[in-house]
Amino acid sequence: MPNLHNYLITFALGASILASPMVLAAQEGRFGYGSPASAEQIAGWDIDVRPDGQGLPPGEGSVEDGEELYEEKCALCHGSFGESVSGYPALAGGGGSLTDPRPKKTVGSYWRYTSTLWDYIHRAMPFTQPESLSDDEVYAITAYVLHLNDIVDYEFVLTRDNLTEVRLPNEDNFIPDQRPDTRNKRCMKRCKDPADVKVASEAAAYVPEGGPDALYSEVEAQEDGIVTTVTGNGVYERHCALCHADGIGGAPAIGDTSAWSARIEQGLDVLYRHAIEGYSGEDGIMPPKGGFVNLSDSEVGLAVDYIVEQSQ
Repeated sequence: MPNLHNYLITFALGASILASPMVLAAQEGRFGYGSPASAEQIAGWDIDVRPDGQGLPPGEGSVEDGEELYEEKCALCHGSFGESVSGYPALAGGGGSLTDPRPKKTVGSYWRYTSTLWDYIHRAMPFTQPESLSDDEVYAITAYVLHLNDIVDYEFVLTRDNLTEVRLPNEDNFIPDQRPDTRNKRCMKRCKDPADVKVASEAAAYVPEGGPDALYSEVEAQEDGIVTTVTGNGVYERHCALCHADGIGGAPAIGDTSAWSARIEQGLDVLYRHAIEGYSGEDGIMPPKGGFVNLSDSEVGLAVDYIVEQSQ
């Protein structure tokens, strides 16, 4: 049984604490402990960079210097040409892909501001040693990534003064968010009737080129009572391209004949079985049905046929 004496001591201590100046200060809007952050402490956290260049430190870095630094500190994850390795983000390429079912979002195809690239490298890269790069090294690596996207030439030197002059190709394509907005307020009582809530705006649904049935035309599939026909291209784009488009995680990239030739020689029956049941090889692992267990065997087979057709 707990000791009553201990309870009385605890109660007395609690009463004295509640009456202490520290707690009284907390009642006035302060916690009553700690001390104001110094200018040096604030500076350690105040490292963000705005699109107008505010926050950029002095420094400079050339594309040439950035190339060597990138190979040493970045290429292991992002690839020598920014193409991505083992599932890490691709940094280059993807031009004109933003309207595709699986857009490739890179610095050159999607990002809005050059300052975002500098800021992210500065605060988060390399992945295993964030904030280990000097300011000049960040300028150099930023310059080289811009060069990988054909935005600056090889002789370019990036500085605090000219960074905001480097405009990324997709900058003007960002628009205000037009997704539905109910303009409602949180409530705990006397809440608005849901029937009276009006949608102020609504974004148009994505329709693939050729119409909503463009990805379907070969094998019938039924879901929720709706019967459609499916193509290998459709299954690939929706479920397989995530890994096979760029060879992520050891997956052979579609169209890479050297990677597929030996696999194709095994015969379609083997490829079907590996795709449906899963397969573990020297280069990576293929989970059953690519992890999409809701796919039928016929749908997986169509995707395999499509990949083989594109990779011979």
